[in-house]
Amino acid sequence: MACGCLCASILSSPKLPSLNYSALTKTKLLRRSPVSFPPPSKLSAFKCKAAGQTSPSPTVYQGIYGPWTVDSSDVREVILYRAGLVTAATSFVIASSVAFLPDSSSLGDTLKQNLDLLYVLGGGGLGLSLFLIHIYVTAIKRTLQALWVLGVAGSLVTYLNLSQPAGESLVQYVVDNPSAVWFVGPLYAALTGLVFKEGLCYGKLEAGILTFVIPTLLLGHLTGLMDDGVKLALLGSWMALFVIFAGRKFSQPIKDDIGDKSVFLFNALGEDEKKALIAKLEQQEVSQNAD
Repeated sequence: MACGCLCASILSSPKLPSLNYSALTKTKLLRRSPVSFPPPSKLSAFKCKAAGQTSPSPTVYQGIYGPWTVDSSDVREVILYRAGLVTAATSFVIASSVAFLPDSSSLGDTLKQNLDLLYVLGGGGLGLSLFLIHIYVTAIKRTLQALWVLGVAGSLVTYLNLSQPAGESLVQYVVDNPSAVWFVGPLYAALTGLVFKEGLCYGKLEAGILTFVIPTLLLGHLTGLMDDGVKLALLGSWMALFVIFAGRKFSQPIKDDIGDKSVFLFNALGEDEKKALIAKLEQQEVSQNAD
C-alpha cells in the first residue's frame, strides 16, 4: 500500500489548471512503455481502440485524460516484456547453477563452455524488457536503457581485450577478476532499476529484496570484503527470487503493465492539442458540477 502511494505521489503528469484532479494522486509512476498512439488531431476520439478481443464491448478503463481500452498491440508487447524477463531469469539461473555443481560434474563442464552464450541471451532478454518497459517519466526509462547500453559495451570490451586473450569466458573472467565488475556493472544496475520499479509500483516483495541483493553481491565481490560462503548464499537467493519474480509477472492482468494509457496518449499530443483537450475536460467538469 505504501509503495503504491509513494509511486503515485511523484507522478509528473501535467495538471489541469482549474480542475480538481484527485485521480492524479492515484496514478502509479512506473509502468511499461506506451504501445501505440492515435493521430493527435483526433481529440474528440481520445480513446484507445478495443484490445485484440472479438467482443464488441471491451472493458473500458477510466484514465486521467479519458477512457481507454487494451488493444492487441498492448497485449503483444506486454507478453514480450514478460518474456524478456523470463529469458533473463532463466539464463541467469542456468549460468549461476555452475557455482553449486561439483567440479567434476559433466553438466557443470557443459555449462561452463556456454556461459557466454547464456550471458548474451540473458542480456538480450533484459534489453527487450527495458525497451518495452512502461514508465511515465521518460528520463527514468532512458537512464535504465543507457545503463544497459553501457553494460553491453563494457562486457564487449572486457571480452575482446581481457577475457578472450586470457582464454576464459567473460563470466569466468569477472568471477576471477573482481575489478571487471566496473565494466559489466551497469547492466546489473539497469536490472536493479527494473526490479525496483516493479517492487515500488506493485508491492512485490521478491522485487524489493532483489533491489538490495543484486548490488550487495556485486559490491561485495568488487571490494573483496565478502567471503565465498556469503556470496554463494546471496547468489542462491538471487536465483530463487529472480525465478519467482519473472514467474509471477504472468499472474498479473495485462492492464497492470500498461498503466494509465490516457497519460501516454496525452503526452503524445502537440502543445496546442494538449491545451484543447484540457479546455474540453475543464468544460466537462464545469458542466458536471453545474448539474
